[in-house]
Amino acid sequence: MPHKPPLGPQTRLCMSLAARPGIFGTRFHNYLYERLGLDFVYKAFTTTDLPAAIGGVRALGIRGCAISMPFKEQVIPLLDGLEDSAAAIDSVNTIVNDDGRLTGYNTDYTAIVQSLDDAGVSPAMPFLLRGSGGMAKAVAAALRHRGHQQGSIIARNAAAGQALAGLYGFDWHPDLTGRTAPLLINVTPLGMAGPDADVLAFPSALIAAAEVVFDVVALPVETPLVVAARQAGKRCISGAEVAVLQAVEQFALYTGVRPSAELMAEAAAHARQG
Repeated sequence: MPHKPPLGPQTRLCMSLAARPGIFGTRFHNYLYERLGLDFVYKAFTTTDLPAAIGGVRALGIRGCAISMPFKEQVIPLLDGLEDSAAAIDSVNTIVNDDGRLTGYNTDYTAIVQSLDDAGVSPAMPFLLRGSGGMAKAVAAALRHRGHQQGSIIARNAAAGQALAGLYGFDWHPDLTGRTAPLLINVTPLGMAGPDADVLAFPSALIAAAEVVFDVVALPVETPLVVAARQAGKRCISGAEVAVLQAVEQFALYTGVRPSAELMAEAAAHARQG
């Protein structure tokens, strides 16, 4: 295994900014630095002063910064440019610092496109997308990018649901009544660890009628929706898969190194132990 240099003046810092910092990214990136012998370190932060924090990224030469809610749109005016993945949805989850020039990316968007491609999801497949928040926007944009034309945004928030549907040319409905589709996508907290941990995001009848089920919830790895879909013999895309793909894209942007599939899986398993 390559030897990781000790921390010193040449060590490059990568970081994350979130309202509620998590442990997955820190453990994932630092594990890969160690295994690949890279002179990097990763640390999670929060802030109540976003402009000052981004100024620090620029001034201190911090190589990369992951951006989580609620900063994904607020950060855009503070950057020098957007890569296509971020410009497509006006949302940034990754900043790369090239000698003081800060460029915003959205690796959630690219990971979603890759996940749908890897699962063999046809662009002709109609969908039901439940949710209307920032991640729902990334999914809807990815679907439009892939050529999907038939689909519905399911959201109780009429303003947000109609805005998202209108932005990408899809339908909006306030609930699932009378709806069915071969592709089901959950982009709500239903099934996420916490008060909604046991809630099934789509009824069993809709799961039985579907071909592919995609749950963007990353924790737990096996959400009730994923478990039900696997038991029904459906093709599944899990939020845990998307989380790893987007983290690998961040890692490659920061370091210029793309880990092997085996090492990626090791890092993901290590990160989930936290």
